[in-house]
Amino acid sequence: MQIKEVTNYLATIIPTGFQESYDNAGLQVGNPNDEVRGVLISLDLTEAVADEAIDTGCNLIVTHHPFIFGGLKKIDASTASGRLVYKLISHGISVFSAHTNLDKLNNGVSALLAKHLGLTGLHVLAPEPDSLKQLVVYCPAPQSQALKNALYNAGAGNIGNYRHCSYSVDGAGTFEPLPGADPFLGTVGKPEKTAEERIEVIYPKALENNVLSAMRTAHPYEEPAFAILPLDNPNNDLGLGTIGRLPQPTDVRSFLSEVKQILHLPVIRHSALCRDTVEKVAVCGGSGAEFIGTAMAQGADIYLTADLKYHDFQKAAGQIVLGDIGHYESEQFAREFFYNKISEKFRIFAVRLATAESNFVGYM
Repeated sequence: MQIKEVTNYLATIIPTGFQESYDNAGLQVGNPNDEVRGVLISLDLTEAVADEAIDTGCNLIVTHHPFIFGGLKKIDASTASGRLVYKLISHGISVFSAHTNLDKLNNGVSALLAKHLGLTGLHVLAPEPDSLKQLVVYCPAPQSQALKNALYNAGAGNIGNYRHCSYSVDGAGTFEPLPGADPFLGTVGKPEKTAEERIEVIYPKALENNVLSAMRTAHPYEEPAFAILPLDNPNNDLGLGTIGRLPQPTDVRSFLSEVKQILHLPVIRHSALCRDTVEKVAVCGGSGAEFIGTAMAQGADIYLTADLKYHDFQKAAGQIVLGDIGHYESEQFAREFFYNKISEKFRIFAVRLATAESNFVGYM
């Protein structure tokens, strides 16, 4: 099995088109045509992780944070970054990363964090705006189901906990094939009228190329008639952060102590404990200061994220409890996502969680 079969699968369930414009998800280093010998999973790529891959015979490393982020101008083995790239290439090791595209999934980093904290009734905290489109396409009735299946397989027709969502109206299509046409129905030079189905599906615009390619491949007509419509609907299945509820109101100090235990945190930086109990909890893996107001607007009692600055804590204003749980700690379950997805799909090579990686931040 080739490396590209694994990375293509990951790109299917974590589309690179979902990433932020500044991000660099996807294959970072390596040859996608190499045979997979083993997969090593880590949050970050370090030289110690690369050495572990070499020692364990893994030639594909999957990380959450991209190693090549701001760009490399040269590969110089006398520098730390150059030495790492040189080592990877020398040992035939490929690296694949899924960063903000994984952060945005409704079952991604923040949702995993929320589940580990015992939250239920989860939904996206900050749904992605301007990210949905609608496809309207006309198809002969006998071929309509095959076309809908192709659209579903390409990522269209998903709404919340429902899939294969579409709307159809029966009607009649008219056309006249011109000289040079190769019509599926009708005769060149003669007007044609046939029973057609108008099919409407919603899809994330990041998947537009896949959806349109699937439509053209599955559609029986030489020239399919279709329209693409922008939607103002927020995409409630895509976005940053997660909000949910604890099974019952919980003493705020007890909850923070439990968070420390679950995340293996020696300390939590927090704002004033303005709530005696908490029930509605918002979380955002990684740097989530920009969503403090969003968490407050949705009525969260407490918001847990990372990389909060001094003045960020002031934004709590006695209305919400803010907790900084550390960047690494808030995203640690990304490794779990990769491990489970790859292990469930592929069973012919070893999948390992790196033991060499460590948090870049220490505590005393």
